[in-house]
Amino acid sequence: MSEEKRYYVYIMASRSLTLYTGVTGNLYARVLQHKGGEIEGFTKKYHINRLVYYEIFKYVNNAIAREKQIKAWTCAKRLALIKTTNPTWQDLAEDWGTAIKLQIPRSQDHGGEDRLSPIAVARDDNSKNDDMSKSEDVDKKMSVPVKSAERQNPSKSTA
Repeated sequence: MSEEKRYYVYIMASRSLTLYTGVTGNLYARVLQHKGGEIEGFTKKYHINRLVYYEIFKYVNNAIAREKQIKAWTCAKRLALIKTTNPTWQDLAEDWGTAIKLQIPRSQDHGGEDRLSPIAVARDDNSKNDDMSKSEDVDKKMSVPVKSAERQNPSKSTA
């Protein structure tokens, strides 16, 4: 079953709020082209590389009609449109095209028997390798393996 085609009307902005309105069938690729300065002309000349607004359409004719409508508006009306859905003017495509960063913190210990299990590494209590838990109760509740050095001297594992 083929995926339904979508069309996008989008508004890009520069840091000085110079605006560009366009239409595309692939928003992701087009925005990356603007960000990379690959499209010669107005957007490259004025460093318009921040996606601040977009709408999705099922039919290309509707998308083109909406693009023409928005382009005919005054700048003030376009600014008001953007503020309705993006009042902080955040770049909606800020992280597009960048590598996804792993969210699980890694152990500083890189080898040996004392290497931490993934469960122990994924904790969110800001603990360090040599201070795995804030209390012994936390380890019991989570069933987290304790490093062999901490088994020998449990006083190191308490805060």
